[in-house]
Amino acid sequence: MEAIFESVPNFSEGRRPEVIDAIAQAGRSAHLLDCDPDPDHHRVVVSLAGNRPRLFARVMAAIGAAVERIDVRAHTGVHPRVGAADVVPIVPLGGTTLEACRDLAHEIGERVWAELHVPVYFYGRGEGRSLADIRAGRARPDLGGPTLHPTAGAVCLGARVTLVAFNVLLPDADLVTARALARSLRESAGGVRGVQALVFQLPGGRLQLSMNLFRVDETKPSDVVAELERLGVSLGEQQLVGLCPAVAANEVAAGRLLEGRLAAAAARASADRCAKLGDEEHVALAARLRAESAGLADLGIEQDAMLGGAERAAALIPVLKAASALDPELEAMLHAAAVGFRAAITEGTAALYRARVGALDARLDER
Repeated sequence: MEAIFESVPNFSEGRRPEVIDAIAQAGRSAHLLDCDPDPDHHRVVVSLAGNRPRLFARVMAAIGAAVERIDVRAHTGVHPRVGAADVVPIVPLGGTTLEACRDLAHEIGERVWAELHVPVYFYGRGEGRSLADIRAGRARPDLGGPTLHPTAGAVCLGARVTLVAFNVLLPDADLVTARALARSLRESAGGVRGVQALVFQLPGGRLQLSMNLFRVDETKPSDVVAELERLGVSLGEQQLVGLCPAVAANEVAAGRLLEGRLAAAAARASADRCAKLGDEEHVALAARLRAESAGLADLGIEQDAMLGGAERAAALIPVLKAASALDPELEAMLHAAAVGFRAAITEGTAALYRARVGALDARLDER
């Protein structure tokens, strides 16, 4: 199975639609899964996926677009930042390893410094430093520096596992209480496993508890909400930043499932291939694939929807192969989507739909 990767770059622009669009649409190689701007944080999170050469090309194009259009000297926003293309994580999909992600991050970083002359920090897997170390000034750039680019600052590149960025408004808390709550939740302070937490003061006096959940197999958004409720915390609006793996999904992840968007992107790319073939049969299939892409992208979090998503992603593989519209990258994306959905199926659902789940497992085992 071909190695595929996700990248979730965070850019220091959340207010100018034309700049956000230029960054998100830069290059056409890898697949755009999502674009999630936040004007309060003045930040946009873009989700991309693809094989190594395609992802490399699109991430470089996006970083270049950000360096060209963003001046961090004029940037204001509640989120900490070190650069225009601030943080660029590389995340494994399917059977891809973290070491392969680290190698790709280093390759991108070397090209960023060589071509764009923007200093690069490496963080995460195998680097011995965190983003917190970099933002606190406890590290020097690995490439370039120590002086940063005058308008683009620096880029933080690294390999990490899939995480969930999850925010909750705290309508009844004051700043001191909210910060104490964030400290109590952090794994590093002996709190909840797999939680990093900060508090941001948003316009209008709103307080936001902003969390990264980096052990999604142990701590999900629903677990954090349950802990906050146990502590008697009054909760306001919940927000997911970017996409969420199906195994960790709660209500706010409806229509924002990583696996759904991954399968949707593969269906969309296959539709384009079919349309280019031009004959009546392929044109009709292209229309069906576009409809399927829209449905997969908007999947809900119900168990029936998850099981259906797994079946639909897996079923597309032989259909597209028969139509000569499948390549190794698209096959790996669809397989990763189906496996991710399958991992979210509970034992109760598997028992209820024993025949369907058995057929799905047999199909996945064939790969």
